[in-house]
Amino acid sequence: MSAEVIKRYFPSLSQQQQEQFDALFGLYADWNAKINVISRKDIDNLYVHHVLHSLGIAKYIRFVDGSSVLDVGTGGGFPGIPLAIFFPEVRFLLLDSVRKKIRVGEEVAQALGLKNVDFVHSRVEDEKRKFDFVVSRAVMPLPELVKVVRKNISGNQRNSLPNGIICLKGGNLDSETRSFAKTVETYPLSNYFDEAYFDTKQVVYLPIF
Repeated sequence: MSAEVIKRYFPSLSQQQQEQFDALFGLYADWNAKINVISRKDIDNLYVHHVLHSLGIAKYIRFVDGSSVLDVGTGGGFPGIPLAIFFPEVRFLLLDSVRKKIRVGEEVAQALGLKNVDFVHSRVEDEKRKFDFVVSRAVMPLPELVKVVRKNISGNQRNSLPNGIICLKGGNLDSETRSFAKTVETYPLSNYFDEAYFDTKQVVYLPIF
């Protein structure tokens, strides 16, 4: 499937954003042949399984200009790169502990001309900077993620949602969210996207006070 699926769900993209999304397939197909960051059999599903999935966060929240976001365990750049295209006035730091994956993200961002993305090859435990939000795609169970990124959540509020963690996850999340039952929000991506892939996918939001 082509980038048309992105335009269908996000019809107000600028010409530059459309061109950047269009370019993703060629860039990732080329890099994935050298450094495997996406399952080889899944590369044809890039736009639904990776790009559109990442943009589920953009359906849940519209970050205000000037916001800062840390993408933990970004791999080759998901959800950070699609979000950086969508939110050109938001600063993104994409972190991963695997250097070759960070290299793919760096090369893709450079080819796209993204000016609002930085990369760091590091363990999240060693990252000390503060951000409005931390995002991730099923990197680790929510209780573990909270332990290692709580220190990275800024106390300065600028968005309509309180600062915190926004994850993309699938399947039954009861065991992960039980200890946060009073504050966690889960939202099915099937409310936004029609594709069967999203039937079990959710956005999980946890404010960090």
